[in-house]
Amino acid sequence: MTLNLTDAEMRVVEELCEKKDLSKTALLRQALRLYQLVEARIDKGEKFFFESDKTKEKSEVMML
Repeated sequence: MTLNLTDAEMRVVEELCEKKDLSKTALLRQALRLYQLVEARIDKGEKFFFESDKTKEKSEVMML
């Protein structure tokens, strides 16, 4: 499989791989599993939020 990523996107991949000590394949597999989980929960009518530990403010993540 070939992926066509911009230089900026490739830098993000490389930075995450280094930070998480993962190969590019492992990183993309994790990203796909996360995306699949989020999509499955949204399909069931659930919402996806981030919540601030300090303020408890919630922000909904909208998926396209």
